[in-house]
Amino acid sequence: MIEILLVEDDRALAGSVADYLSEFGFDVDFAFNGQACLDFAIKNHYDAIVMDVSIPRLDGFQVCRTLRCRQDSTPILFMTARDTLADKIDGYEAGADDYLVKPFEPQELVCRLHAILRRGRLPANEQSQQYGEILIDMKLLRVYRQGVTIELQEIPLRLLALLAESAPHPVSRHTLEKALWPDELPESNLLRTHIYYLRQAIDRPFQHNLIITVHGTGYRLAIPD
Repeated sequence: MIEILLVEDDRALAGSVADYLSEFGFDVDFAFNGQACLDFAIKNHYDAIVMDVSIPRLDGFQVCRTLRCRQDSTPILFMTARDTLADKIDGYEAGADDYLVKPFEPQELVCRLHAILRRGRLPANEQSQQYGEILIDMKLLRVYRQGVTIELQEIPLRLLALLAESAPHPVSRHTLEKALWPDELPESNLLRTHIYYLRQAIDRPFQHNLIITVHGTGYRLAIPD
């Protein structure tokens, strides 16, 4: 049984989502505000957390940041009506693994949950790789650049690893999207959102950029000599 914590203050919606998930082998616990989510997440083990952003007491972004500060790597999927690019960037920067905008088809929620759960099971030979000045540790969800530790969530980390494996050659947008979301291609700006987040983490604190846009193609990782 897959243990899920569902954080949603609309109790009718929470009930219908839980009923649907139960048909696919998910066992659902409920929390109706952010503080209750923290209490449950700290005391119990969950395979994933599905959480609205606009919830009482602590909003979803605050809850996510708090859990990540506690080194809690439980996959978190935001399920929210907040649909702007700025909202999505805030969600990923807070530590989310995925972001689903309401209204949505329940089947898409199930697909996304299975995808983030699969990403959490990494083969041992994928856990740590060195690429120039970048060391990628898939197990600890960390990148080291010039001795500086950078914490990343699963999707940005996999995105960086995909670019690193082909460096210095570019990788097309379509190839990246198919690798990151094999079940269903996402909305068009989701990859761009993760690239933006990755650049903020990997490039902004340093003197030269490693994440390069190749116009008309995709992106590449520059590995200095």
